[in-house]
Amino acid sequence: MANTNGRKEQSEAAAAQDSANGSVTDKEPVVSKPYVMPDDPEEGSVEALTKEVAEAKDRMLRTLAEMENLRKRTQREVTDARTYGITAFARDVLDIADNLQRALDAVPMEAREAADPGLKALIEGVELTERSLHKTLEKNGVQKLDPLGEKFDPNFHQAMYEVPDSSVPTGTVVQVVQGGYTIGERVLRPALVAVAKGGAKVAPAAAQE
Repeated sequence: MANTNGRKEQSEAAAAQDSANGSVTDKEPVVSKPYVMPDDPEEGSVEALTKEVAEAKDRMLRTLAEMENLRKRTQREVTDARTYGITAFARDVLDIADNLQRALDAVPMEAREAADPGLKALIEGVELTERSLHKTLEKNGVQKLDPLGEKFDPNFHQAMYEVPDSSVPTGTVVQVVQGGYTIGERVLRPALVAVAKGGAKVAPAAAQE
């Protein structure tokens, strides 16, 4: 009985040993994986800061561009205000210039020469006043148009009627009914003119000039 128990214990021990050996040999070999460094916590911060810097730079450039445009626009508005701020006043003054011119035109040249000294002095005073008025207008950027003999320009002249005249090219200003004026680069009042017709046509090159 004792021998039987001994053999049984030896058999169980051997089976346990074989089972242990088999479990070891049946397992897959352990392969070591390379160590992976964790993500740098500062990398995201650098990218975010770089993006913020780029956006801030873009906003700054846009602001500078807007400020430059504002400066130019303000400068242009100031210049226009200085040049054209007296437009309404200048138009009113032109009526005075027209009246002075009418007064001088009402006295023929023969009458001026035969007039007594008092009338001559009056006429000279009116002429002096007219010249002084035009100098004052010119000082403030108002220029008088004298288109007599020039080609008709609808931008600066207004045709009142046509005059048959073959001695000059068609479209030539042969009479100024009322003088015109400009202020800066704008027309303050177009010149009222009479235009010739019936003459030779203006050559294309001359018309372009």
